[in-house]
Amino acid sequence: MDIPLLLIAELLALGIGVGFLAGLLGIGGGMMMVPVMTYLLTQRGVEPGLAVKMAIATSMASILFTSISSVLAHSRLGAVRWDIARAMAPGIVVGGLAAGAGAFALLKGQGLALGFAIFIGYTALMMFRNQPPRPGRQMPGAVGTASVGAGIGFVSGLVGAGGAFLSVPFMSWCNVPPRHAVGTSAALGFPIALASTAGYIISGWQLAPALPGAWGYIYLPALAIVAAASMTLAPTGARVAQKINVVLLKRIFAVMLLALAASMLRQAFA
Repeated sequence: MDIPLLLIAELLALGIGVGFLAGLLGIGGGMMMVPVMTYLLTQRGVEPGLAVKMAIATSMASILFTSISSVLAHSRLGAVRWDIARAMAPGIVVGGLAAGAGAFALLKGQGLALGFAIFIGYTALMMFRNQPPRPGRQMPGAVGTASVGAGIGFVSGLVGAGGAFLSVPFMSWCNVPPRHAVGTSAALGFPIALASTAGYIISGWQLAPALPGAWGYIYLPALAIVAAASMTLAPTGARVAQKINVVLLKRIFAVMLLALAASMLRQAFA
């Protein structure tokens, strides 16, 4: 399989950025990877609608690897609420499978790009507001938490993100400390990625390869390069997250989301 050196360099740079952000913000890197991967694939002749879907699927598959490195780093620092992660995981698996195996194949790439932009743009605005949660508010019971997990898994499966853009604000709203919200979100990235990737494989099984190395909706060379690079940087991001000012952490998250929302809006209406 002949991969251009320029593409390898671009994917390595992307993986480094994705890994650092995964550790810093608890995200799986999808919100950064999807716009960049969409651009790289369209530049190599992939039809734009299919490029969006391949970017989303490849991004989510990479989270399988990135999340492991990130959650281990956060866990060592005592930043993961495993009780919350266990309660949300069943719903996340159901939601991720429903998105990856069903809705993902039915929706057009332009619609997915527009939905991606709207969701992360809204999340950014909520983070900028930095409105303190009502004192005394706590996480809902087991059924409520699993239901929220199902919603997060479904939306994440559609946009190829690890779920932090929904789970971090939700946990913060429930008075979970921001650093624990970030660490727990990193732990939730693995079940989201596992369920959604399984769904993409099912829905893209008969799809003709758009590029050499493509397997259904997943572009294997990008998956391998980005995953390898990102896993090396995730622990560094996690260490920085434990030292940085909480408000600044939220603002960094919000600025990144707004920039990526604008990028995907441009892709949706191109």
